[in-house]
Amino acid sequence: MSHTAPLSRREILDRFRRKVDQGLPLIGGGAGTGLSAKCAESGGIDLIIIYNSGRFRMAGRGSLAGLMPYGDANKIVMEMAAEVLPVVEHTPVLAGVCATDPFRIMSRFLKEVRDAGFAGVQNFPTVGLIDGHFRQGLEETGMGFDLEVTMIAQARKMDLLTCPYVHNVDEARAMAEAGADLIVPHVGLTTLGMIGAKSAVTLAEAASRVQAMADAAKAVRNDILVLCHGGPIAEPADVAEIFRKTRGIVGFFGASSIERLPTEPAIVAQVRDFLALRISTP
Repeated sequence: MSHTAPLSRREILDRFRRKVDQGLPLIGGGAGTGLSAKCAESGGIDLIIIYNSGRFRMAGRGSLAGLMPYGDANKIVMEMAAEVLPVVEHTPVLAGVCATDPFRIMSRFLKEVRDAGFAGVQNFPTVGLIDGHFRQGLEETGMGFDLEVTMIAQARKMDLLTCPYVHNVDEARAMAEAGADLIVPHVGLTTLGMIGAKSAVTLAEAASRVQAMADAAKAVRNDILVLCHGGPIAEPADVAEIFRKTRGIVGFFGASSIERLPTEPAIVAQVRDFLALRISTP
């Protein structure tokens, strides 16, 4: 297997903008296994992102397992690097970094991420998915979203590609001010499939929320690229509907949509096809 030299942040962004200028969407995808990453690259994906929830998801657990105390998120992503990075030949791979980790000096950890061969970072696990009293407690005790913004700003200064999740207009504005190259408006856990969320906003509401976050970010920096993600935006037809209902959204980031939802029915159907066979009698 021959690997091309890693692209720089500027080269990646130039490639992305050329594609957008042609009217083609940017598609990013989560990979919980090396095989998922190989298949996504074979399909022509623009960007691969690995983080602890990908491993939990492909182990049959819900994605929110990544926000629970079931493992060291930053340790897991570095373990995944050894599985994924050697089999990806030319696609930029980003690390999901838990920026609120109180046991790591983030500037040093980001150097480890870069030295491992990652092209950039995303803020995951993110406290942006947490609300209510628990979120308030995190914010008040030094484990809030501001640390994720700071991490993205640090990564940007290190010339890593930055592609953070945002969950509301304030977060979108803050990440744009931090220098994020792309933002990913996150409208909730992906629905459908065996371990998908059962409740979500409508596609129309998702489009409205994505647009509001995109507008907030672009008011700070008009060159920022915006990809939609989550909730009812699960299948290609859903993304097409978001494109129709919004302006300035240039792509989609799929996690469950890229590796879990295609896998579940394919394996089920294959097993059923084998079970439908009949033994010939002598």
